[in-house]
Amino acid sequence: MKLNRRILLSACAAAAWVALPAQSAERWNMSAEQPDGNYITGVAKSFAEDVAKATKGELEIKVHSNSVLFKRPELKRAVQTGQVPIGDVLVSVLGNEDPIYEVDAVPLLATDFDAAWKLWQASKPAMEQRLAKQGIKLLYSVPWPPQGIYTKVPVKSTADFKGMKFRAYNAATSRLVELMGASPTTVNSGDVPQAFGTGLIEAMITSPATGVDSQAWDFSKYYYDVQAFIPKNVTIMNARAFARLSPASQKAVMEAAAAAEKRGWEEARKQTATLTQTLAKNGMVVGKTPPALGADLEKIGATMADEWLKKAGADGKAVLDAARR
Repeated sequence: MKLNRRILLSACAAAAWVALPAQSAERWNMSAEQPDGNYITGVAKSFAEDVAKATKGELEIKVHSNSVLFKRPELKRAVQTGQVPIGDVLVSVLGNEDPIYEVDAVPLLATDFDAAWKLWQASKPAMEQRLAKQGIKLLYSVPWPPQGIYTKVPVKSTADFKGMKFRAYNAATSRLVELMGASPTTVNSGDVPQAFGTGLIEAMITSPATGVDSQAWDFSKYYYDVQAFIPKNVTIMNARAFARLSPASQKAVMEAAAAAEKRGWEEARKQTATLTQTLAKNGMVVGKTPPALGADLEKIGATMADEWLKKAGADGKAVLDAARR
């Protein structure tokens, strides 16, 4: 019987850390969501290099980009069960498990990097606790650039989106699209060009990084820099795999993770303007938020914040209170 390539890869990934005795050299595979050219994958590779150097080869991590090991919906479970010891994932896609995970996808709650960092510091302990109960260690986060809207036609307000087939990538963006009057359609980032080309979607909200990765200028014309929210990818590790490492290697991993987070947030700030300029250089019409659309989004953001607080309860209120201090 011919085995699926991903099953073979994940089996190898698990074997790389299960089969070796404690304190011997470990060879791990890491599942990274984004393609090699994306800065989030670049941060992951630098993290792996730092770990190998600091542990003097006791732990070596090979980064597999573009979700070739596990797709986004599969990643957390794969890490939890040890199919792969480490990987990164867009944290808001875990919102179906617990609303705490999707706080960074509430529109207009944190629209610049300073506010997003405060929100991350406020929400990180709650996320760490939840993941730890499932045998997962949270290592570091890397933010995306602020989210903007891509369309084929010019728009002025949410009325222009009525009935439009609009890409969503998690529960929060699906709700946002519904409140905008459009029709949400879930499409993975790698499938965006084909989805636009076949008419499956006509618009999307995503970062300039995804726009450049997918060469959005080939299928859309307008980019509105609405800066709706700043989502994050988080890198997570199987807690049992971490426990198998020597104390010195554990320390090295955590120090490398802290350095990766610092590097990732700095890189996101630098990349945002460059990536937005790349969209314009390739012929897209890049503009600010139209006033009427901005007013509509403010109302939607307030609605979604109220809905999120009702779901998240006291823990959610504590996160927002801490972020707003």
